[in-house]
Order: sequence, then structure tokens, then C-alpha cells
Amino acid sequence: MPKIIFLPHEEICPDGAVVEAENGQSILDAALDSGIEIEHACEKSCACTTCHVIVREGYDSMEEPDELEDDYLDKAWGLEPESRLSCQARVSGKDLVVELPKYTINIVSENH
Repeated sequence: MPKIIFLPHEEICPDGAVVEAENGQSILDAALDSGIEIEHACEKSCACTTCHVIVREGYDSMEEPDELEDDYLDKAWGLEPESRLSCQARVSGKDLVVELPKYTINIVSENH
């Protein structure tokens, strides 16, 4: 079973974590199943950037992002070539190393 190694994040995962994931499972679902509360304002519908992650290792083992995901990634804070929306990026048999960005852009909460 593939593992996802989450690098330490000051607020969400201070000590980092290693979680097991099923093939085909999204990075977001694997994180949530393990108590890592990655924000997901659009409820996993690929309609925001709050679940943005950076896949530091294993990026090439996943399917390429589709056009809709790419469009949203263009709006993400701290975009990098290995950026993905964790609700769309699915584990594909290899271990991943994932970094949670320091900031997210949540238009819903920022407009209140």
C-alpha cells in the first residue's frame, strides 16, 4: 500500500505524518482519513484552491492534472511546477512526499 509522507506544517501537521493510501484515493481523502485537516472549501468539487499541495516526490507517478484543475491551480498561492489540488490528485502505486503550503486562498472566508 502506498504511503504519503506529509512534511511538517506549522498549523495543520506540526510533526509531519506518514499515512497509508489506497491506489486511486485522493491525497485529500487520505489526509482527512488520517486526521490531517486540509482545508477544502468546495467540498472536493475542483472549484477552489484551498486544498492546494506541492508533491515533492512521486509527482510523475500520478495522472496529469486536467484542464479544470490547471485553471484553478493558476490561482493558487505559491504555485510550483509540482502543485496539485489534493482533491483531484490520486495516488497511483508509488509513495508520495507532500508539502502543505503556508497559505491558502479561501475567497469565501476572505469576503466576510
